[in-house]
Amino acid sequence: MQPRNMSMSGVVDLAAVKAAGEAKQKAEQARREQSARGGGQSTGPAQLVIDVTEETFESEVLQRSAEVPVVIDFWAEWCEPCKQLGPMLERLAQSYAGRIVLAKIDVDANQLLFQQFGVQGIPAVFAVLGGQAMPLFQGAAPEAQVREVLDQLIAVAEQRFGITGIQVDGEAAAAEAPKAPENPVLAAAHEALDRGDLGGAVNAYKNVLSDDPANVEAKLGLAQAELLRRVQDKDPQAVRKAAAESPADVDAQIDAADLDMVGGHVEDAFGRLVETVRRTAGEDRDRARVHLLELFDVVGSDDPRVSQARTTLARVLF
Repeated sequence: MQPRNMSMSGVVDLAAVKAAGEAKQKAEQARREQSARGGGQSTGPAQLVIDVTEETFESEVLQRSAEVPVVIDFWAEWCEPCKQLGPMLERLAQSYAGRIVLAKIDVDANQLLFQQFGVQGIPAVFAVLGGQAMPLFQGAAPEAQVREVLDQLIAVAEQRFGITGIQVDGEAAAAEAPKAPENPVLAAAHEALDRGDLGGAVNAYKNVLSDDPANVEAKLGLAQAELLRRVQDKDPQAVRKAAAESPADVDAQIDAADLDMVGGHVEDAFGRLVETVRRTAGEDRDRARVHLLELFDVVGSDDPRVSQARTTLARVLF
């Protein structure tokens, strides 16, 4: 089943000003209550993925949603696409380290919730922010698209609802994180990148990803190798002159952003493309947005500059 509704349009429609204000009040109240209980206690990584039933929905989802975006995965044992999407969502929930919580709901055992949310088919993914429910997408989807939706959800949660997530016990998270065995193909890709064999590095990283599409290290290496290959034959002066003379020329801005990245000016690269998204429309706007997301991969999703740029991009888009 192909993903549908892979956007945050539902969030914007449901996040009315009144609802957002109420959600912010709930978030502040939750933080005050946590502080009164001795606050600052960390959540272990296992608690970032929870099984929810009709009996526990209010406490595990509605109450939690006042302090962290709760992503709901409607699934069933007989659903083959669910077996693809579910583990990915669990892995992503752990990787976001408290910025989201994943609530898994077995539709066979919780028909009332299934009906109340108006689910048309599974897997179906919803979110709850400050008690406000919204659809995210339906069907199995590539990890890059799912991550983009979750990033937008997190940005909207913070901007419109004042919800910033929960603290996670870093030591426990590190202890639970599986250690990947050494991959000789990945090692060869790193070596090719180090010696400047960009074509060889790109091919090697792609070989790793063909067998392991979720390999974060290979994704990062591939993004870096492709970036270096794009700029290796560019004339920096000509690129910057073209970008300065044609602010609305998407290709010129993309080339300049690539040079910014290679030169270590990460914020400048991100800001340039966010501004390009702001001033363009249609296919041009989408090309600028997609390239910005590719540059995020060069730096890595854990970098605070990426988080800040995602927030700014979400503000421009929505």
